[in-house]
Amino acid sequence: MKRFLGAIFSAILGLGGLVAYSQAPTQVLMDSLMNDHKIIFYGQGDDPQADSIRTLVEHFYYDQFRNFQDPAAPYFLFMSRDANLAMGIGGMVRMRGYFDWGGSVNQPAFSPYFIPVTKDPLTKNRLGTTPAGTALFFRVIGRNKRLGDYQVYIEANFNGYGGRDFHLKKAYATINDWTIGYAASTFGDGAAVPPTVDSNGPTMKMDGTNVLVRYMHTFKKSGIVVAASLETPSMSIQDEGSDVAARSQYIPNIAAMVQYEWAKDEHVRLSAITRFLPYRDMLTGKNHTPVGYGVQFSTVFRPISPLKVYATFNTGKSYSNFGGDFLLGKYDLVVDPKTPGRLRTTPGFGYFVGLQYNFTPQLFVSTTFGQGRYLPTPDPEGTDYKYGLYSATNIFWNVTPRIQFGAEFNIGKRQDFDGSHGWARRVGALAQFSF
Repeated sequence: MKRFLGAIFSAILGLGGLVAYSQAPTQVLMDSLMNDHKIIFYGQGDDPQADSIRTLVEHFYYDQFRNFQDPAAPYFLFMSRDANLAMGIGGMVRMRGYFDWGGSVNQPAFSPYFIPVTKDPLTKNRLGTTPAGTALFFRVIGRNKRLGDYQVYIEANFNGYGGRDFHLKKAYATINDWTIGYAASTFGDGAAVPPTVDSNGPTMKMDGTNVLVRYMHTFKKSGIVVAASLETPSMSIQDEGSDVAARSQYIPNIAAMVQYEWAKDEHVRLSAITRFLPYRDMLTGKNHTPVGYGVQFSTVFRPISPLKVYATFNTGKSYSNFGGDFLLGKYDLVVDPKTPGRLRTTPGFGYFVGLQYNFTPQLFVSTTFGQGRYLPTPDPEGTDYKYGLYSATNIFWNVTPRIQFGAEFNIGKRQDFDGSHGWARRVGALAQFSF
């Protein structure tokens, strides 16, 4: 029996390698998705040629800020007969279930920040389910002689209370190199985030969404992409009260990135963000505006065709408003214990590394490890979060181009400055149906 199972496993590996080496698994899966559309033509004239159709449909998938959990293009597409306009309304139904033991995270998303450091027999084990991530979206993509290429995108998610409240997730318009609206921050890099069943993903994943104005240009011959944006600011501070108070924000965040890509799903990127954090010292009656900043290096590439590598490292001061464990703890500005009425920026860093191996384009496994670390000065409270560890190992199976199942094992740790710490473990499952 062992020999038989070993032979089957070797055959799967061999078949996966042959398929993947002949063509990248991502591209094979993308081709199957692009062929799985029902296109309804409108207007006068003959149906457009296949090349024109494919060129326009490709725009539904190629996005510099797209991540693994974003929805695919809609099954039904309305297209003009001159192939200059395509419109789609689609969505996905996403269901997750999870079980925690030996210490539970009281959240559908697995985050080290929420791991309890004190064992509670009332919450030792937990079973949960959530429809969070179920989404509806609308996209229009077209070409115009005066405007050039343009698109409009709206997406809403069931990610509110209990994973059932309907919330706007994205709403933006793009005309050539310009984007305006509620979109992913220029500081993030969704493509460099490994796939996870868990909706939160690796700790210190920078996935913030803001109202912004962005310029982004691709130099096609060199493979270089540059972008810069002005983004609406937001801020959260600790212990707002009689000593300190947040002021109205009036200076936008400034974000930028430069990227070199040698394939549609392989690149290296360097991004940065600058934030202005105004508050008032109520004891002296003086205003202050500390500056926070973050820098991030990220990459995704294939050393061999079946294997995909993800890596991200970020660091800075008070850049946490864009995702990760620091965002959950209100670490934009913290109290300076030596100077009443004053607030300090918060230094820290985070990283995660992921590996994905495709047995076939439809079946793959991946593993991810990451850490977020808080580096305050002077000495913080002993119960403050010091660092968090995050790990995920999973398997995904695309039964059809629009039906996906996944299973995952998570383990994480929260460490406080006084030495206390807690571990949490989770097994989760995913069923996702797109249309």
